[in-house]
Parts: sequence; structure tokens; C-alpha cells
Amino acid sequence: MLSQFYRWSLAAACLAGLTMPLPAWADSNDEDETGAEPSYQINDPFPDRPLQPTSVPDFGQPKAIFYNPYGLTDWLRRHGIGVLLDNTNEYAAAVTKPTRDVGDYRQGSSNAGQYALSLNMDWERIAHIKGFATHMVVTGRYGTPSNRMFGDWLNHSSEIYGGGGNVVVHLVMAYGEETLYGGRLSIAAGRMAELSDFVASPLFCTFQINAICGRPRAAADTGFASTFPAGVWGMRVRGRPLSQSYIQLGLYLTEEGMFSYSMNRTGFKFNSAYINGVRLPLELGWEPKLKGHLPGHYKIGAALTTAPLSDIHEDQYGQPYVLTGMTQRQHRASYNTWVLMDQKFMTYRHDAEGKDTDSGLTALWGFLYNDKRVALRHWQVYGGLISRGTWVSRPEDTIALAFSYTAISPGVQRTEELLRARGGVLPYRATGIQRHAIVMEANYGWHALRGVLMQPMVELFIRPNGQGNLKDAVLLGFKSHVEFL
Repeated sequence: MLSQFYRWSLAAACLAGLTMPLPAWADSNDEDETGAEPSYQINDPFPDRPLQPTSVPDFGQPKAIFYNPYGLTDWLRRHGIGVLLDNTNEYAAAVTKPTRDVGDYRQGSSNAGQYALSLNMDWERIAHIKGFATHMVVTGRYGTPSNRMFGDWLNHSSEIYGGGGNVVVHLVMAYGEETLYGGRLSIAAGRMAELSDFVASPLFCTFQINAICGRPRAAADTGFASTFPAGVWGMRVRGRPLSQSYIQLGLYLTEEGMFSYSMNRTGFKFNSAYINGVRLPLELGWEPKLKGHLPGHYKIGAALTTAPLSDIHEDQYGQPYVLTGMTQRQHRASYNTWVLMDQKFMTYRHDAEGKDTDSGLTALWGFLYNDKRVALRHWQVYGGLISRGTWVSRPEDTIALAFSYTAISPGVQRTEELLRARGGVLPYRATGIQRHAIVMEANYGWHALRGVLMQPMVELFIRPNGQGNLKDAVLLGFKSHVEFL
């Protein structure tokens, strides 16, 4: 009786929102974080058989430290509740000295981190509402990235930084989702982060550097594409016409200052005072399995933004605003596009039953292109390799390499050239002309024990902030990810 009371008490606490989600996928790996949860639903092809015993896809269970204490996790899952509590911490230190006599830069290190609670609830199990589930994520963040110490504001050395409001609890997402026709159609609406569903992959945060982790940085260039940890009012419809393909489209209300403390510090400000337009993303995906067991994901998409954005070079009459002193031209329609791909092309071994394990070599690459009239980042290309289980004795460890190349919009370059000639202050915190930048990362993900990932890494910044007047920088760092529940 006491054990049953204990379980019901904890379940009630979850229902009251004291604990929070885990979504509907297969078991996750230790490097998987709450921000990547929705991307697992996209990366899982249509199930081979009807969903049973509920219309809501099963909630996954992370490889947490407290995997199933006293049978509590299994009990909660049987009753339609999935819980995840984790912490991510990222440290980086510059090995090289910063450029002298340019800005107030120094050689140093910094640390940034995040704790997060998430809750998924299957209301078909709880209240017999067929196919309906709710998802909620709250987080708290601390620290700052070290790239600012040597003058880079283009590609942050740590993905975990800012946006958390400097509060104990910041609401990221809270939305409902209806699954219909055996999983072929999904409709979600509420407070959502667009780039957790679109331009998304759970592979991105195998890395620490912000050029890739979370989402390729060019996807959020203008600041109006909502991304973890900032959510906006929105809805998303995803259909799977074929077993290995999907099409999804969304509508998200853009909010001025969605990442700023003053306008969206806690994430619980739900009024419409700062809504200034919409985002309309569309994405098509193909998810084949080569040779029947090597998964791949191929995505192409585009998004239209109606929020007003200033032209980066021209005034309202098409002349350089720097020379005329007139107001910059405003654009009420802008766009961005993307092509993303990842493919496992070999495995290292099989288990005793002949089934493929998670081990193997996966390649990922992508290209993103932005409206050059309003974007700082004109286009970005990235690529990477992830080797899991390279050694038989370490089946879950990963070795990962990645690079990203970012080209700055021509209008930004022309504006900065004119400003520098006139002795003016350059935009984007630049201290020289921004043209292009390269960042690279190599890391080793060591799974110390269940639910604990330790990941040393090295990062290389070539042309920090896209500037030729800043010295290249080398950073050494360390990422940890701990899943508690």
C-alpha cells in the first residue's frame, strides 16, 4: 500500500508540472538532449506495424543514471507519462592569444550550461482521448561562451548560452499534438520552437560548436526563426504519404525580441504585444534505409518571413543608407532555404542475433541559403563524420569531426567598407570587414557510465567573426551531458 501511494504521489507531482517530457522515439543515446526531442519524431520513418496499444507513438526512455528506480519509470510510461531530467555543461578555453590592439580582447576561458526538465503525456492512456499527447519543456541556463573573448560573434564556441532569461525556470515549449491515421498525420499547436521541427537533426549536438549544434546557424540568422530555448505561438502539420517520406508545413507567429530578457525573460509571457508577423516553413523529407539497415535522412525546405526586416545596404530609394543617411529600406517578405542530408554508410559489427547495432560510420552535410537583402549570413555549408563504436570494447563511444563555412552577404561587406572609409562604427560588433569564416571541431564522446557522457574537444576558428584582421583561434574544451531520469 505504501509503495502504491508513493507511486501515485510521484505521478500526481508530474501531472501538476513539477516534473517534465520525453517524446515518442526509440531509446536515446547519452548525448541526446531535451532540445533535440522533436527531431526524433521526424527522424523515425513510419512504423512497420500499427501503433499499439495506443494511437500515440510510444515514449522513449533515455539511458539515464536512474533508469527505472523501483519500477517507477515503467509505471509512469504504462500510465502515459514520459519524464526526462538532464544537465549539459560546456567549457572552452583559448589556447591562442587574441589579436592585439583590436578591441578589448583577452585570452581566457568560460563555461556555459543548461538544466532541463521535460514531460510528455499520452492522454489516450490517461483520459481516453484518442491520439492526443502534450509536450512541455522548461529549462534554466547559465554562463557564456568564450569566443567573445577573441572577437567572434558569428559562430559561438558553445551551443549552450543565452536565451534562458537568467531565471530558474524558463518555459521553452508547451503544446498539444494529435496523431491520426495510425501515425500518418500529426498536427501540433501551442508554444513551439520552429527549429526543433524544421532544419532539425538529433545528430547536430554530437558537436559543441554553435555553427552546427542546435541547428545550422544560418537557419536562425535574422532572429525571427524560433529555436530552443525560445518558443512562440505556432502550429505544425506533418504527413507521411509513403513509409519513408514526409512533408511538413508550419505557421509560427514571430515575436520581436523573443530571445531578449526584457521581452521574453521567463517564456511565460503569452500576450500578443510583440507579435510582428509570421513564419511559414515547408520541408520535405526522404528517409531510406540503404541495404535495408543503413538509415539516411534527406531534407529540403524553405521558409517565408513576413516580419519587417531592414535592408542591410540600401535605403528606401535603393541607395547606400550609409551615404544618404536615410532610413533603411524595409522588407515585409524574406526567405531562407536549406538542403540537409545524413547517411550511415557502414556498420562495424552485428550483435549475437545478427541485428545491426548503433555502431557505424555516418556522414552529414548540408547547405543553407538566405535572402541576401536582410541576412548577415548569405549562405552556409557544413559537413561532418560521426563514428560510433569504433572499438569493440567501447560500443557507445563516438569520434566526431565537423566543419562549417559561412559566407557573409555582399551588402554587409559593402556597408562595412563604406562605414570604415567614413570612420563609422561597424555593425554586428565587427572590428573589420566581414567576408567569410570557417570553424572546425573534433571531439571524442566517452560514455563514462549509463546516462553520463564526457566529451573532450578541440575547435579551430579561421577568420573569427568573418574578419581577416583577427588572428585564427584554437580552443580546447570539454562537454558533459548527464541524464538523471
